Amino acid sequence: MFFAHRKTVMVAPGEALRGRERPAFAIPERHAVLGTPLQPPFPENLEVAYFALGCFWGAERLFWQMDGVHSTAVGYMGGYTPNPTYQEVCTGQTGHAETVQVVFDPARVSYAELLKRCFEAHDPTQGMRQGNDVGTQYRSAVFCVDEAQERTATEVRAAYDAVLRAAGRAGITTDIGRAGTFYYAEEYHQQYLHKVPDGYCGLAGTGVTCPVAAASR
Repeated sequence: MFFAHRKTVMVAPGEALRGRERPAFAIPERHAVLGTPLQPPFPENLEVAYFALGCFWGAERLFWQMDGVHSTAVGYMGGYTPNPTYQEVCTGQTGHAETVQVVFDPARVSYAELLKRCFEAHDPTQGMRQGNDVGTQYRSAVFCVDEAQERTATEVRAAYDAVLRAAGRAGITTDIGRAGTFYYAEEYHQQYLHKVPDGYCGLAGTGVTCPVAAASR
């Protein structure tokens, strides 16, 4: 019980695992589904967004299926441990959340539409968990690369929070903040549900529509 409690409380920076200077594993060059690069540099017309909405296996698939998405990758963000491993993140002692990197063409899909997909795909009211997945690594978060993303994410969160409360649901717990370093996850996690089609996906939305117009930017 004590260990489970620790996993739902953010680790203090001074108590986080030390990590390492370089990744402990090789990172794939290409997306297993889209065939595009997983790592930058990306074409200049593309933008990058980062979303944490629980287990990143199912979350990544939601985004790579969207029109206008150039590439996706899963990894770790929002914590303190440099270049963590999955096993380290699972201890709750790195502070990282399981995160999806989405590289997209804003001429074909807006950032607001990506936020809509993010919010509707999971339950953003659960705090440090998603269903049976419990721990800080499963928290709901949006990591923004600039002020424009942060402003849009804050507006969409507020609008969805109002709709959820009107529907009798709890308020949103999604954190919104600036993106730090994105640490790529191990190769077997990348596009996992393409490699293992019947693999685990614990994501479940609230059934409440996020009020974002498709034309929003």
